[in-house]
Amino acid sequence: MSVPPAFSDISKTSNDLVNKDFYHIAAAKIDVKSKAPNGVSFNVKGTSTHEGPTSASVEAKYADPPTGLSLTQTWTTANVLSTKLELDNNFAKGLKAEALTDFVPSSQKFGAKLNLYFKQPNFNARAFFDVLKGPVANVDAVLGRDGFLVGGEAGYDVQKAAITKYSLAVGYTAAEYSAAITATSSLSVFAASYYHKVNSQAEAGAKATWDSKGSNNVGMEVAGKYRLDPTSFAKAKINDRGIAAFAYNVKLRPGVTVGLGLSLDTQNLNEAAHKIVDRSATSIDKQQVGTSFEFEG
Repeated sequence: MSVPPAFSDISKTSNDLVNKDFYHIAAAKIDVKSKAPNGVSFNVKGTSTHEGPTSASVEAKYADPPTGLSLTQTWTTANVLSTKLELDNNFAKGLKAEALTDFVPSSQKFGAKLNLYFKQPNFNARAFFDVLKGPVANVDAVLGRDGFLVGGEAGYDVQKAAITKYSLAVGYTAAEYSAAITATSSLSVFAASYYHKVNSQAEAGAKATWDSKGSNNVGMEVAGKYRLDPTSFAKAKINDRGIAAFAYNVKLRPGVTVGLGLSLDTQNLNEAAHKIVDRSATSIDKQQVGTSFEFEG
């Protein structure tokens, strides 16, 4: 009996195919990972957006597997100091606890959160508590059996004594394909997704989304991935508005990976410059080109 995915991961295979490894969203990204002899790992990230400022973060993590203890500290260019303490399988088998704090020295703002994860065969539950805001609690749970998944999510504001949100999801996962239907944002946003691993080289998937409080139109995205050889793959997707995106990922050597991405409006290819609106992007821009560099040592 296996542990089912978390509620947010019921549609993970199709969401990853549609959204992950498309590099046009940022003009340039860099991710550098390294590990010291004493077991401390470091991760430096930097992102240059098409319109906004460049952002970066430095992360250091110490883990002690025998005790299930790990400590992670992060400092960002927004001058936010974050600390995360994790205890895995300390209090009970399958239970993981996280304590997170955020501190902004310039404004003296402080945040604290407590997260709990509980995994058992056929069951996966999580609870997230924002201690200083509300407090606010968000809980979700998933039951799984023979590939079938059913899950729910709810948010609760303790100070207001009110439910802030609720969601439901059902899905099915097999070795070569998966499908899911979700109803989020208090059952106002509906999504259906499908993923199919055609063979060892090709993958295909699609996602449809409808916001009952917004437009009557259904948003659609179709994506595919093809592994060119053991060290490289290509991806492509297109949505209902004709916005297409293409990506190429290649592992140049062990520890060095490069990604290239392009998005364009297929309905305005004859225009010298055209605006693009991509649901996976954070901004509206002209034809977008992006690069990604990953180094791991």
